Amino acid sequence: MPPLIRPATPADLPLILEFIRGLATYEKLLHEVEATEEKLGATLFGPHPAAECVLAFARPDAPAGFAIFFTSYSTFLARPGLYLEDLFVHPEFRGQGLGKALLLHLARLANQRGCGRMEWSVLDWNQPAIDFYESLGAERKTDWTICRLSGAALARHAPPASG
Repeated sequence: MPPLIRPATPADLPLILEFIRGLATYEKLLHEVEATEEKLGATLFGPHPAAECVLAFARPDAPAGFAIFFTSYSTFLARPGLYLEDLFVHPEFRGQGLGKALLLHLARLANQRGCGRMEWSVLDWNQPAIDFYESLGAERKTDWTICRLSGAALARHAPPASG
């Protein structure tokens, strides 16, 4: 039986947060997780959702993984793209094709939405994931480096509060 993949709903917020924490633990980044059910509810299901989430189930009663993604944009293509922020399959369900099912579900969605590409990042030490992505035809863009402003560095550029 193929895995069930469906869009997440607000009732799934505890499960989404559990998957985020599972991914962060795997990536050795749990100390960076600030997400709460309330923050996720506002950003995934509020009036202006910043991202979307789909859930994968090995069986109807067995939530196994998730993917969070959002629309990006390519000026070179003058088309939207789909950016995969997170993909995680719980360890007990790995090796059953759920990760592939999630990724291919998003690829079909990107095609349906007229996206010119689908992109994501992978940690350079995560060779199993790199091998998996390359087996699907993904191309690593080794000539690009991610730059990020966050936390205090980002806040430093905020306009002063008016008083």
